[in-house]
Amino acid sequence: MTDFHFYEPADGHRLPHDPFNAIVAPRPIGWISTLSADGRRNLAPYSFFNAFNYRPPLIGFASQGRKDSLANCEATGEFVWNLATRPQAEAMNASSASGDADEFTLTGLDALPSRLVAPPRVAGSPVQFECKVTQIVRLETKEGQALDQWLVLGEAVGIHIDTALLEDGIYQTASARPIVRGGGPADYFEIARDALFQMRRPG
Repeated sequence: MTDFHFYEPADGHRLPHDPFNAIVAPRPIGWISTLSADGRRNLAPYSFFNAFNYRPPLIGFASQGRKDSLANCEATGEFVWNLATRPQAEAMNASSASGDADEFTLTGLDALPSRLVAPPRVAGSPVQFECKVTQIVRLETKEGQALDQWLVLGEAVGIHIDTALLEDGIYQTASARPIVRGGGPADYFEIARDALFQMRRPG
């Protein structure tokens, strides 16, 4: 029989490090660029991020606390998601630094203008989604207690893809060298072509 380590999170995990993030992994990175109401640029990565709907395409990221990305989305209703890749991993990580600095300037990243929203795109990122905010949801416990955690959902109204990533019109996930968040304080993974396997849906 399998020996399971069981715990109730409310009582603690009894392990050297909370395994939750390492288990729910790898997670795509929400590298989010926004503008404040007065036009100040912000760029920050979020490890609680994913896609939630095909048509229209909806994506979302969760902010622990009322960070600048959340405040800017509330103020302007817009954000851009930028694909984080191995060549820009260090810059992405540096953009997580707290403070009032312009993260584009701080990290040495260039900005590209968007077409349909005001926030800029990250130059060198091979894919960007220009998004309009659809919902901002404050998360709650099972008892209905409000948490200092906010889910920002947005509809991708404009999508930019580096054409080098398209082979016969098909997007090649591994060719972009996307990075994803693992567990622990510092673990990341790169998606590589040799990890690919395929399965068709039944029926």
